[in-house]
Amino acid sequence: MDEKLEKLRDLVNNHEHIVFFGGAGVSTESGIPDFRSVDGLYNQKYDYPPEAILSRSFYDRMPEAFFRFYRDKMLVPGIKPSRAHLALAKLEQAGKLMAVVTQNIDGLHQAAGSRNVYELHGSVERNRCRKCGKTYTRAQIEEMDLVPGCSCGGMIKPEVVLYEEPLDQRTMARAIRAIEQADLLIVGGTSLTVWPAAGLIDYYSGKELVIINKSQTSFDNRASLTICDSIGKALEYAVQDL
Repeated sequence: MDEKLEKLRDLVNNHEHIVFFGGAGVSTESGIPDFRSVDGLYNQKYDYPPEAILSRSFYDRMPEAFFRFYRDKMLVPGIKPSRAHLALAKLEQAGKLMAVVTQNIDGLHQAAGSRNVYELHGSVERNRCRKCGKTYTRAQIEEMDLVPGCSCGGMIKPEVVLYEEPLDQRTMARAIRAIEQADLLIVGGTSLTVWPAAGLIDYYSGKELVIINKSQTSFDNRASLTICDSIGKALEYAVQDL
């Protein structure tokens, strides 16, 4: 494993247009549950399956049940950026990381200091009234009743991409452009099973692809380096010389 970490550090030191593409595993080290692991949300017991609760039709039909789950599992109190978030922010500040492309909605990359972040699935930090379009922060939502309501009387919706909703095409286009221009793509904390996000790897034409994940992925055979270890540990080691 030490040899792999050394290779990752060498790759980071020798490339200048790096893009990081990450998923839930980046934030599990901050205490946020993922979806598909043994302890993930999909393996916990609720009145309705989590994938049903997190759908647009469920939000429309049963807002109280939606927001009860959303507040309990999506708005995790007291979370802070993990070692991985902080290492990526350091890499960006060193002028080497061009963009973070994330499937996460927790806003922790920005909290760590990253600026160029493409949030494929939106963010809990942004909320909008469906009636008048007024925006609200996460802090404002947390202070409201179970089902947050706007001053105009409309219902507020988190700006996260629910099942049955399309990804934001402008965000996707920017993420694709960043990956196309990268000379090193680091993929971390994702099983690469959620589409169309997983298909973004196909836009990368560089020689070096790094995958850091605690379990194997279907893309491992395309990687020049795979690391099955803590993503925080790996990225922290990789940026220690910067």
